[in-house]
Amino acid sequence: MEGFNFGVLSMPYITGDAKKPVLLQDIAATTAFISAAEVAVIGFFQDLERPEVVNFHTVVGRIQDVPFGLSTNPEVLSHYNITINTISIFRMVDDKRQDLEITDGKAIDVAKMSRFIQINELRLVTEYNPVTAIGLFNSTVQTHLLLLTDKTSQEHTERVLRYREAAEFFRGKILFILVDSNVKGNERVISFFNLKKSQLPALAIFHTPDEEQDVLPLGEVSVELVRDFCNSFLARKQMVREDGALTPYQSLDKTLWH
Repeated sequence: MEGFNFGVLSMPYITGDAKKPVLLQDIAATTAFISAAEVAVIGFFQDLERPEVVNFHTVVGRIQDVPFGLSTNPEVLSHYNITINTISIFRMVDDKRQDLEITDGKAIDVAKMSRFIQINELRLVTEYNPVTAIGLFNSTVQTHLLLLTDKTSQEHTERVLRYREAAEFFRGKILFILVDSNVKGNERVISFFNLKKSQLPALAIFHTPDEEQDVLPLGEVSVELVRDFCNSFLARKQMVREDGALTPYQSLDKTLWH
């Protein structure tokens, strides 16, 4: 997954080689921390003597591309309606917060905590894999745009930069997804949209409730082309809703995404 500059507030302070969470001591600092990142994870803890706190610090050290914060401040916990130890992930792409509440007797080890974060760390551009697929399908944003492309291509970096720039215009409306055509498991995604590798790069847009889709093979990726493709699809969906008509679509085996 692509790494981005989260700004000064989101950078962990480092002692030696150990990554540590940012200590968030008031509401203003916590709000700024969340706003500075595409994805931010905060451990809200009432009790620091529990095993999940140790596990949280272990996870912080293992997941390098996500900023982590920690707060024990009662005002902060109250502001975010925290009543028990909770790991919260905040994401910009759909203005969503996901909570992992840790109740008494509920064992949350490092593996479970890491998986919760990896499933839910959706970004402006999320690279597709079997783990992020779960979070994508659980998102309240129901229109997904896929850029199917070869990550080893010399044009890949520029393509993703333009794709991400276009994603800014559709925050909360469309999830932008990157699919690497060189990953063997992604062949099913490509074939579902009736595409061949020789036709890539390509855009594919998919509406999850009715499974309507559209495909556009690309000569190159441009912000204007991506915006026009998305706006055309959204306008067509709006017309369908207003007319009360149904648009023909192909059936998608949802196991494709898992």
